[in-house]
Amino acid sequence: MNGRATAPAAGTVLNALATGVGSAFAIDAYTTAEVSLDDSEVIRGEIATAPDADTRLIERCVELVLESADGDPSVIEGSSFDDHSSLGATVRTESEVPMASGLKSSSAAANATVMATLAALDVEVGREDAIMNREDACRLGVRAARDVGVTATGAFDDASASMLGGITVTDNERDELLARDEISWDVLVFTPPERAFSADADVSRCRRIAPLAELVADLALDGDYGRAMTVNGFAFCGALGFSTDPLVSALPDVDGVSLSGTGPSFVAVGGREVLEGVQERWESLEGTTWLTTTQTDGTRTI
Repeated sequence: MNGRATAPAAGTVLNALATGVGSAFAIDAYTTAEVSLDDSEVIRGEIATAPDADTRLIERCVELVLESADGDPSVIEGSSFDDHSSLGATVRTESEVPMASGLKSSSAAANATVMATLAALDVEVGREDAIMNREDACRLGVRAARDVGVTATGAFDDASASMLGGITVTDNERDELLARDEISWDVLVFTPPERAFSADADVSRCRRIAPLAELVADLALDGDYGRAMTVNGFAFCGALGFSTDPLVSALPDVDGVSLSGTGPSFVAVGGREVLEGVQERWESLEGTTWLTTTQTDGTRTI
């Protein structure tokens, strides 16, 4: 009873810290989870690139999936287990996405773990008689993130972009998907060496820029994602204390540029040639830059 799944990272259009409404887009960089079920009644987590890292999120994801399967004989039919209460698991993740960088590594890890656990249970997500669809699976990962305290916003915007692919706009207070669109962008990412954990962000400062966040939400819901990103970037750099130099150096060439999440990464979108020019300028800053693309398939089992 093994399952594997891979989930994309994401960049920010609108940070949800100010109003609870957020927007994000999936990018072509991945976290992979492998889940092996057993009869130990113990859930053990491991993060391949960080053996001493906190594994509570991925362990809680497995636990919530097993709890959701409780009492549904179709979920465990044909397995070697009489009921899910006897199940334990080993979950292992590895990632191309740097942790605490604003690129939704936690959401990707949660989505990959949830889908890998469902695959280990032989549950086909989205099937008419399945216990959950993709949005429900996403909400399990969001609940796990809240339970272990790794998110300040609920992160349904980040998680939905990673789970569904494309770009999403969400109400994180209601875990409601307001819009989803498929986009085709080249993406430039700049990640400074420092790390910033979203749970540590100064929420009160972010709420002071709510009027700007409302403007960004309107732009995003109108499909003007590039301008939405750019306004978001300047607003949240101010609120969270990040330099706007990467934003200014990318303008006016790119379609959009923003601080991603609560930082420290920045993302810019547009044509490849334009982004290669911005990359040359960003490489003068301390950190790493890399080019990728948007992703529209979302999380999938492998």
